Amino acid sequence: MPSALYSPARRLRHRHWLACALVWLVSGCTQQQGQDIANQFSKGRPEEFFQTSVDRMATLEMRDNLSSLYLLMNKLYQRNPSQWRKSGFLQASEAEREVRQAIEQQRPMPTLGGRRDLAALSYALSPDFKGDRVGAFIYAIGSMLVTAHGGRTEFYITDTIDPKFVSNAARNIEKATWLLSQRQNSQGEPLLFSNEISEEGSNLSFAVEFGKIVARLDLLAQMLDERYRRIGLNYAQSLLFMNFLPVQ
Repeated sequence: MPSALYSPARRLRHRHWLACALVWLVSGCTQQQGQDIANQFSKGRPEEFFQTSVDRMATLEMRDNLSSLYLLMNKLYQRNPSQWRKSGFLQASEAEREVRQAIEQQRPMPTLGGRRDLAALSYALSPDFKGDRVGAFIYAIGSMLVTAHGGRTEFYITDTIDPKFVSNAARNIEKATWLLSQRQNSQGEPLLFSNEISEEGSNLSFAVEFGKIVARLDLLAQMLDERYRRIGLNYAQSLLFMNFLPVQ
């Protein structure tokens, strides 16, 4: 009985069915992978073909950091409603739109006297500043981010970003958020109300959002540093082993 049950013919048929099942599974996975790739291509924009993976990451980092910055601006205006009124707007949303456009169009804000990035940040956090401090503070950080990324918000193969400047921007934001929580006006009040820790409760959402911006900047700086380090290592290896460099 055992010999009949496991005869060569039966084993051959069993292997045939296993092979067919394996081919069916592989073809199904291949079709699914092909559909996933096609879907990804259909969702992409034409300009993405001119971006390396690091370029794309830098573009997404800048997009997400500006989004975080605009969220912080909205929250700061909610906690400091007197600030947007100093600019003469009827609603906070109008003040927010003005700041966003100034950052993305890289134009100066009149209340800052033409100052940008670090100069604007120092002035916005000084007791002498009398204008809309929320708008000035957010604009200063936004313009600093754009400057640190070479004056661009989208990046392509021909663009270069200095990882040192990106890392410096992260450190500047850490210092600015600390100054924001420490500096006070002549009445002993914070220049801007942001994080709050009291007996009634705590609100650390500002620190959390600023922390996200810093983390994204540090990650990009590390990726850029590794990218340029690998380029140098690859070139050194080609010289060491007397290898010709590939041309295609």
